[in-house]
Amino acid sequence: MPVPLRVVSVERSLFEGDVDFIVANGADGELGVLPRHAALMTILKPGALKIVQGTEEQLLFVGGGFLEVLPDRVTVLADVAEHAEEISIEQAEAARKRAQERLAGTLTTSEEVEFNQALAIAEARLRLARTRRG
Repeated sequence: MPVPLRVVSVERSLFEGDVDFIVANGADGELGVLPRHAALMTILKPGALKIVQGTEEQLLFVGGGFLEVLPDRVTVLADVAEHAEEISIEQAEAARKRAQERLAGTLTTSEEVEFNQALAIAEARLRLARTRRG
């Protein structure tokens, strides 16, 4: 008995369909969602969103957002999201270096928060891209 899943970002819809299992990086760590999971709402940290449909597995990158689990559906509202195969290792590496360079300088508190988030997103994208490509 699969559960309907919808994954959307600010820019586009990335996935819509029935799934058997979902793994996400929630605020308190990695969590798995099966059909008939208890209702919950959590903040998502940057990282992989694993979607399992039968024997097929899909990996999406989610750069933050929310995961809502209801009795009849699961919704991921992502700040930034993309399919794992769309990630450019070169661009992610460049973004990581830019964030590291900015963090090495003098920053206001809000700038430090912003660049720490940018660094976390770039590092999560790199991990997923490298894992995906072996």
